[in-house]
Amino acid sequence: MVHSGYDGDVRVLYPLAITGLAQVLFPGRANGQLIERNGKIVGSGIIGQSFTEPGYFHSRPSNAGTGYDPTSSSGSNLGPTNKLLIERVRSDVQKLQSENPNVAIPVDLVTASGSGLDPNISPAAAEFQIPRVAHLAWHERRRRSHLVRKHTKDRDLGFLGEPRVNVLELNLELDALHTSR
Repeated sequence: MVHSGYDGDVRVLYPLAITGLAQVLFPGRANGQLIERNGKIVGSGIIGQSFTEPGYFHSRPSNAGTGYDPTSSSGSNLGPTNKLLIERVRSDVQKLQSENPNVAIPVDLVTASGSGLDPNISPAAAEFQIPRVAHLAWHERRRRSHLVRKHTKDRDLGFLGEPRVNVLELNLELDALHTSR
């Protein structure tokens, strides 16, 4: 087999060309859709992160490393009869039922995405969390419900995917509301 130095050049030049092209045509996407506030990067629009404070909307569970670790993107690979999965879901359901009794729990609040990095929740999951986030005040519930509707993105091209709410963007607007008071 004859080998030329050309193969090595292609293996280096092709990725560099594609990276350069992506930087020119889609700079935000090529750089991970980083979100910046006050000169500081606070997260990515395409990688979820954990929010645990009661005044914030919470993301769906993550099985990526210790949670939302982009270098460990994966699901749990636990089957529906696996005791670890059943116990985790049962615990999550009990916690959510105590936060919002007698209301159906949206499935994405107790199940992780395939990658474990999903930055979005369903509009139903966001609406479910409004009583906790609004601290049970009626006027705050109305305001939070308006924010959920404002941040709900429809299906792509009108038929691809499902409506979704980006948790980081929603929580950043909550922060902006709190600092504007």
